[in-house]
Amino acid sequence: MKNIVVVILFTFFGLSVSAQENKNKNAKYTTEVNGNCEQCQKRIQKAAYSVPGVKSASWNIETHQLSVVINEEKCSITDVKKAIAKVGHDTDSLKSTKEDYDKLHSCCQYERL
Repeated sequence: MKNIVVVILFTFFGLSVSAQENKNKNAKYTTEVNGNCEQCQKRIQKAAYSVPGVKSASWNIETHQLSVVINEEKCSITDVKKAIAKVGHDTDSLKSTKEDYDKLHSCCQYERL
């Protein structure tokens, strides 16, 4: 009888741990974002964090790479790119509008293609 109880407890514990693992929908993405300086870095990261579901965001000034971890149940990488484009920075797949780009400080304006 004691062995049956132990087996049932281990089975229950194993199932509850695997159920919790399936709930984790975090994904890491890296994307290119145009910018020049620390002011750009703050703006880009702030825009990324403004999207519900973004867990972390870090933009590298030298490489122009944004690394984000998002909860895919709450947002998508496209949502993050839209928020960044809205503050004036082009991404690899979304361009900001001319109006949003023109609002950037002169040191933050980069060569657009």
